[in-house]
Amino acid sequence: MVSRRTLLSSPVAFAMMSLAPALAQVYPSRAIKLIVPFPAGGANDTMARLLAQRLSSSLNQPVVVENQAGAGGTIGTRAVAHSIPDGYTLLMAAVSTVCIASLLYRLDYDPTKAFAPVALLASDALALVASPSVPASTLLELINYAKANPGKLNYGSANGIAPHIMMELFKIRAGVNIVHVPYRGGAPMISDLVGGQIQLTINNKSILLPHIASGSLRALAVTSAARWSELPNVPTLRELGFAEIPTETWFGIVAPALTPVHVIERLDAAISEGLKSPEVRAGFARLGVAENIGNARQFAALIADEIPRWAELIKLTGARLD
Repeated sequence: MVSRRTLLSSPVAFAMMSLAPALAQVYPSRAIKLIVPFPAGGANDTMARLLAQRLSSSLNQPVVVENQAGAGGTIGTRAVAHSIPDGYTLLMAAVSTVCIASLLYRLDYDPTKAFAPVALLASDALALVASPSVPASTLLELINYAKANPGKLNYGSANGIAPHIMMELFKIRAGVNIVHVPYRGGAPMISDLVGGQIQLTINNKSILLPHIASGSLRALAVTSAARWSELPNVPTLRELGFAEIPTETWFGIVAPALTPVHVIERLDAAISEGLKSPEVRAGFARLGVAENIGNARQFAALIADEIPRWAELIKLTGARLD
């Protein structure tokens, strides 16, 4: 247990005491920074920008998206964890940065304690896709080719995120040797996959679907419980015998721990309103993500459930940072 003396001597607590008069003012009274811990162009970034635009109007203050990528999203996440908890620095969070990071990285913050959940935004199914250069049009053909050519194929993902763990689980269950190539984020990885520098990935529907539709990537399976309406002929991993692989990832907004309750409630209400707006709903529909609106309490419960689930998967796969 943290003593009262220790708490009051901490830099954050001191800052909070200093800012107490300001926090009593109407929130927000200045610009809000929304940190995306991955490069521009990925699912996190696109959703954050859609939401930020709406929140700027709702809160009558600018909401500025700032990309701080690297180390599986932990650089940007750390920046928010160590920010003053006044509601002016927020994180575009995902299962990878809030639940998985603490299981793989040595961090100077605890993601399970460093944040105050604000609102759940959306869930996103994934797909296992291949470059057209891979001589396989089905998942069984891919498995057979990979078994005949161990170590010849590679796949891309950021280190220590959900797609990384999911692909490692697939490799174990399929009995194949496919080499992991780490990336800073989804956008640069997809660029190399389309360009033929790597051959495979499991990644989010929101960034893969346009490339699948154009023919620059070939979908071999989807992770969702049911087939995608956009790809009715592509089977689910569950259909193909890989029921242990998670079906989706999720995204939400968190603030630093100790952020005042009235600030969390103000943000929660504004985000909920924004997610129901025609502009945001249309933007999410274009991405192919499903709205998954949840308040702060529901979001906190989801995080608590997810951590032991991913801990078990990491233990099962022996996944590590490359």
